[in-house]
Amino acid sequence: MNRKEEVRHLLSLSIDELIAESKGQLKLTETLDELYEYLAEEMVAEFRKAAAGDKVVNFIMPVGPTQPYRIMAEKINRESLSLKNVRFFFMDEYVDDEKDELIPATNPLSFRGQMGGLFFDRVRPDLLMPPEQIIFPRPEILAELPEMIEKLGGIEVCYGGIGIHGHVAFNEPAPGVAESNPRILEINEFTRTIDSTRHKGVGGNLENFPKRAITLGMKQCLGARRMLLMTRNESTEFLWANTIIRIAAAGQPGDDYPVTYCRRHPNCIIASDMATAKAPKFNI
Repeated sequence: MNRKEEVRHLLSLSIDELIAESKGQLKLTETLDELYEYLAEEMVAEFRKAAAGDKVVNFIMPVGPTQPYRIMAEKINRESLSLKNVRFFFMDEYVDDEKDELIPATNPLSFRGQMGGLFFDRVRPDLLMPPEQIIFPRPEILAELPEMIEKLGGIEVCYGGIGIHGHVAFNEPAPGVAESNPRILEINEFTRTIDSTRHKGVGGNLENFPKRAITLGMKQCLGARRMLLMTRNESTEFLWANTIIRIAAAGQPGDDYPVTYCRRHPNCIIASDMATAKAPKFNI
């Protein structure tokens, strides 16, 4: 069936049927708070393993969803859990519309700027990893990132959110997206529209919302030994994720929704809450 027919089929499924079609890749919690707790504990559990080992372990990290970071910081501080054996490769960042430069960290949209308040400033300084183990993609290291990741032992877990058009990091629909490497790209209008309306304080300012981003490639995300991705509706008024969670969990792999390639991954979980997993009111 084509994608339109497939989506109609997926939206016709009960939640139990959707779980069955996901073949073990869909994890649902009753509430959003339980989802954030689950995500935080999954990440902290990996950091515990790293702390108990004798090498630095690499993780691909998103900035959103933001809610688990506070929970993670609390767990880390409570347990006095060292992050010295943890290296973060952050997925992406916005880029200036005209120049191949990251937007300033002072910009309220900057992922680099947000991570201090979300996580790093919350964790006890003696527990944090060295600054050189916090890596954001930057234009000057773009070409080096694939080899850098490989030489440092590969990615243990890729964490991330899923966008309305199935993007993971900023890997949006494009021919051959599953083999894509780090790059600077134009953000598509689906993503810009959603992000400019759901980002608190922006008020749908499409005119000045960034048009470009730098991102790790889908190849690096899929190359992780494990993947844990999530999506959710953040309110009962703004329902946008009900369809993409079904495509992500049970759709056929294709360039039109990059997240569907994760279905071929041997160790991937797509997580959400029950309300997001429900079919929308109208199956159009």
